[in-house]
Amino acid sequence: MKQAGEKISSLTAYDASFSALIDQLGIDIILVGDSVGMVIQGHQTTLPVTMEHILYHTRCVTRSRQRAFVVADLPFMSYPTPQIAAENAARLLREADAQMVKLEGPRYETIEFLVQQGIPVCGHLGLLPQSINLMGEYKVHAKTVNDAELLVEQALDIERAGASLLVLECVPAELAGKVSRLLTIPVIGIGAGVECDGQILVLYDMLNITQGKLPRFAKNFMHGAESIAAAISAYHQAVKQASFPGKEHSY
Repeated sequence: MKQAGEKISSLTAYDASFSALIDQLGIDIILVGDSVGMVIQGHQTTLPVTMEHILYHTRCVTRSRQRAFVVADLPFMSYPTPQIAAENAARLLREADAQMVKLEGPRYETIEFLVQQGIPVCGHLGLLPQSINLMGEYKVHAKTVNDAELLVEQALDIERAGASLLVLECVPAELAGKVSRLLTIPVIGIGAGVECDGQILVLYDMLNITQGKLPRFAKNFMHGAESIAAAISAYHQAVKQASFPGKEHSY
């Protein structure tokens, strides 16, 4: 799709009903994210999410999807070493039918080891929710020249390590566009501008049922929509037509 110039639409899902609907409406990628900890379980961060939680929700999602590509998050402290990462990733593929796992940060050795075992990997740079206690707050990343150069280097190294996909979260749109052009693998943005190869949102954010204030990068697609299906379809088309995200949703 990247080579063909077609934008990639992605949404999170955590259950069979939403998975089936998202799948039927043409969304390309479903992410079973550790965001489940915040939007489903009611936690303030993603840190309480366990492997058993992700396995359970991934099973729910894969039971009802027919065509969408399913990526599952490796939760906090489920990949401290390459060996442990491989064991947990294998469970997601073997027991829950995930097709790819996602992990946060520049974990080159772990990515390379997983790929050597036949496990497809999605990287994640920029805002890293699992590192909230180090970062201190959820904010835009790589705003300085040095930080931007480091992110570019990390993205290239993640690709060299064998990752098949990269998520960029909350980074300046111009930088995300540069990374997308430099990499041969698809770059999926969330709060990273329209020049990324695709977009992802938390389902509950775009349906405007998340508790509290929506993040700047999210858009309420339920506004003016006659149904949840219509809202998801509107999001899908907006991504495909590169009309979302707009400047008001970017940094």
